[in-house]
Amino acid sequence: MISVIIPTLQSRQYIAKILVSLMPAVMNGLVREVIVSDGGSSDETFQICDEMGAVFVRGSSGRGSQLARGAKAAKGEWLLFLHVDTVLGAGWEEAVAAFVSPVILPEKEQAAYFRFSLDTEGLRPSIVEWAVNLRCRILGLPYGDQGLLISRAFYDEVGGYGALPIMEDVDLVRKIGAARLVQLEVAAITSPCRYQEYGYLLRVSRNFLCIMMYFSGVSPGRIQHFYQGKPVGAMPEKKGEKSGGNK
Repeated sequence: MISVIIPTLQSRQYIAKILVSLMPAVMNGLVREVIVSDGGSSDETFQICDEMGAVFVRGSSGRGSQLARGAKAAKGEWLLFLHVDTVLGAGWEEAVAAFVSPVILPEKEQAAYFRFSLDTEGLRPSIVEWAVNLRCRILGLPYGDQGLLISRAFYDEVGGYGALPIMEDVDLVRKIGAARLVQLEVAAITSPCRYQEYGYLLRVSRNFLCIMMYFSGVSPGRIQHFYQGKPVGAMPEKKGEKSGGNK
């Protein structure tokens, strides 16, 4: 029924945990297949996926391209996109099964995402969680670390993921539209490592500036350059580079 698609790049630190978390849903038939779309890992990512029975597809790096490649290989009627450092909280199988049920699903097409949560405790992570979930309620703008559940037909209708180096998640949810997005009351529990490595304030500030650059029409290549900590002006605009968007 559902194809789970996970983009990876040097992901041995996380891949086993997310694959193990999905095993019960594979066993009960909710998840038809788990597709790992790799962008050129040289670590043990492939070996772990092979041992655990995941479908492994290789290609160029870049999360937008990897997600699109995974979707192309998927056989399920529904697609569930997850980041490799994110696992779904208790009750996710029931929530997802209810959402994809033809009895419950509204006539109009909709896509779903999960409530953002960090896998740690404390004041700073709690503030980040509150701010992210407020953004989703007000703007209808979830990011990729909140997952995305969408039917194959609806995904194809809106054009799917673009081959963007960054902001691919925002690009797709904008094509879906806030009115057609539903938050499931289940947590997508994300590793706090990125926040801890750079500092919560710096990480949140950089994410905010990236989204402002995206909505101002700055090209994805320049946003990626800034996100990686390089001066935006240091990278020349590539001929034919499109505006769009991965935080």
